[in-house]
Amino acid sequence: MSSLEQARELLAEFPVVDGHNDLPWALREQVRYDLAARDIAVHQNAHLHTDIPRLREGGVGAQYWSVYVRSDLPDAVPATLEQIDCVRQLLARHPADLAPALTAADMEAARREGRIASLMGAEGGHSIANSLGTLRGLYALGVRYMTLTHNDNNDWADSATDEPNVGGLSAFGREVVREMNRLGMLVDLSHVAVTTMRDALDATSAPVIFSHSSSRAVCDHPRNIPDDVLERLPGNGGMAMVTFVPKFVLQAAVDWTAAADENMRAHGLHHLDTSPEAMKIHRAFEERNPRPVATVPTVADHLDHMREVAGVDHLGIGGDYDGTAFTPDGLNDVSGYPNLIAELLDRGWSRSDLAKLTWQNAVRVLGAAEDVARELQGARGPSNATIGQLDG
Repeated sequence: MSSLEQARELLAEFPVVDGHNDLPWALREQVRYDLAARDIAVHQNAHLHTDIPRLREGGVGAQYWSVYVRSDLPDAVPATLEQIDCVRQLLARHPADLAPALTAADMEAARREGRIASLMGAEGGHSIANSLGTLRGLYALGVRYMTLTHNDNNDWADSATDEPNVGGLSAFGREVVREMNRLGMLVDLSHVAVTTMRDALDATSAPVIFSHSSSRAVCDHPRNIPDDVLERLPGNGGMAMVTFVPKFVLQAAVDWTAAADENMRAHGLHHLDTSPEAMKIHRAFEERNPRPVATVPTVADHLDHMREVAGVDHLGIGGDYDGTAFTPDGLNDVSGYPNLIAELLDRGWSRSDLAKLTWQNAVRVLGAAEDVARELQGARGPSNATIGQLDG
């Protein structure tokens, strides 16, 4: 049996839990949530990285759908609610394939049913508008992780790709982490500054995740995780979910992307824009400046290093599909996960190690956060602290 056949067999039993997919934002940008215009029941290869046939082909058993909104939007909270509504509409349209999931037990139930467990993650603390009540509202609507920042700082946390502001987490930021622990909402440290990572690990009483980040030692990009932080995951119980974005995994792509982003800005476009107009600009730039190409082995190199530092019990996968303009060869869309598993088999990863990577670690971490929440809810009620009270 070939490595790829072995990979598909393993994924049939222990499917991928992917930590981050931006399909809701792509649907907002492309068709303003007209789900009939981008019917994911059929192949959408020309428009999206994600649809149900390719999720099935890729062996995906659970997906955290990102309910991301841009941090420069003036109305981030209602936009986040629209993103949540988009996920709910997707679940209502495709009940045979997508199963609503709020807990680790829900994930396991979906796996037994042969459906794809669908969870939600909010990408950026700007989505709560400095309000712990809004945080609780997002949890009540089904959001099960929040990335503390996106690309820009917010008032209480520093981002990896912005100038330092509060030096990591402010006092209110630490209260956000504690309230997330009390709720059972996972603290996601992708996108945050290293100072924020360390402050959050100091403040949390529950496992954290990195929903879509790779190794900084392998590729020196501020979006990646330094080894000293990876070394803390065993003590915390959390996990780092390797991402596939070429500019985060391939050093040559870091420099190319900086030039491509500047080209986008020169055309008056946001550097993260993936609209048809923006992609035309991207393609023209690429014709003039050939893009360095990441591959499946590029991503596997990150996982090999992260396993050495953090251990296999603390790793997962977060592809960032439909949130990136480019993907590695062999990981072109959500059908590509078997190629990564086959590569890791060829590198000597055991079946038990791969089961942890794809399924078991993510289920364990969410379950552990639920256990902490039950304990904390027995000890204290909701926090009504304000940023004005704690940060002045």
